[in-house]
Amino acid sequence: MEVMNMLIREVPADERPRERMLQYGAEALSHAELLAILLRTGTLAESAVGLARRILCESGGLRGLVDMSREQLTGIKGIGDAKALQILAGIELGRRLAKSALTERVTIRSPKDVAELLSEELRYLQKEHFVCLFLNTKNHVLAQETLSMGSLNASIVHPREVFRAAIKRSSASIVCVHNHPSGDPTPSPEDVSLTQRLVEAGSIIGIEVLDHVIIGDQRFISLKEQGFM
Repeated sequence: MEVMNMLIREVPADERPRERMLQYGAEALSHAELLAILLRTGTLAESAVGLARRILCESGGLRGLVDMSREQLTGIKGIGDAKALQILAGIELGRRLAKSALTERVTIRSPKDVAELLSEELRYLQKEHFVCLFLNTKNHVLAQETLSMGSLNASIVHPREVFRAAIKRSSASIVCVHNHPSGDPTPSPEDVSLTQRLVEAGSIIGIEVLDHVIIGDQRFISLKEQGFM
């Protein structure tokens, strides 16, 4: 019988996720093994690792798991409220960790700084999220806000929402960021058009749009570096 279908007590000690994490560290574990540690137990029919693998399979992987609700999770055989909440708590901690760098007075000097700040938060999302970073005169990040959540292939945002939020925070400039769920950060014609509208509006209001960065899967593209602004 394969490991994923075995009860945890039947799995050799060196193949159990907690033991493997103690011996080799968290970075050595697979997605399923890490999820199994959050779940703690499996079912009568399968180990925690087997259940974790099935959850990842049915949700479409980490990307799909991130956007699942409690109701969707409990719809998976073997997942009750307790396990669903454990998964959701782990995901939320990951989101908060990704945002925690903001408290360290992050300075934006290049598109790479933007990608390092937001890639882990945005790369697994299944819908486009349009995020703004609000900066002071020294390019320190004052705040971050998600202004739009679009469909699988389009993010709808209007300049008035962007600059209303920027004025509220007394921003000197902004950086716009959004993700491409496909993993390919190549800008679409709509991305270019929106960027140009934002730049024009910012020049009128007096709040500069420094860049628009598109986050893909382990890749990013700066529209400023591409010559679109």
